[in-house]
Amino acid sequence: MKKIFLVLLASAGITSAAHAQGARLGVKAGANLSNIVGKDIEGPTNKFGAHAGFVAELGITDNFAIQPEVLFSMKGAQDEDDSDFRINQSYIDVPVLLKIKADGLFFEVGPQVGLLVGSKIKADKLSIDSKDAFKTLDFGYVAGLGYELSNGPMIGLRYNGGLSDIVKKEDSTGVSIDFDGSKARNSVFQLYVGFMFGGK
Repeated sequence: MKKIFLVLLASAGITSAAHAQGARLGVKAGANLSNIVGKDIEGPTNKFGAHAGFVAELGITDNFAIQPEVLFSMKGAQDEDDSDFRINQSYIDVPVLLKIKADGLFFEVGPQVGLLVGSKIKADKLSIDSKDAFKTLDFGYVAGLGYELSNGPMIGLRYNGGLSDIVKKEDSTGVSIDFDGSKARNSVFQLYVGFMFGGK
């Protein structure tokens, strides 16, 4: 219930900000290609997931805007040699981006904080809750580009790079996650479509 409340609160905050600034609201959804990476980490490889959520565009000038978002995003990784072994994770991501616009083309960059809301390790038919083995907050960055039509439809490609170690150093749950002692970070490519209401 607390997680649902936090998501609704963040969504309501974006909606209020958009109305207050006379800005635009939008929705978006798309595919994730995620992995867990690190300097000496070997074994994890990319897995597919999805993401969806809400967008607000707070205009600064005709060519610059601040774009906060609230997104549900499926991340994790699978074993390079055994696709039946997976780490399936769910995050609520809140990026706050600088959006640079030029004749429909746009570039976006900025920080992101992610809230881990679920994590399971799956091996064959077994499923183990591993949420307590990972840190609740994930800090990272976003960079991407896309194209938006004047009547609202848009398409984009972005990269979410993690900056913080997502694995707890001490775990009292009995579920141990070890990536060869390396700092483990989220790495996610996202391809999405969306719609901004109100036009340009």
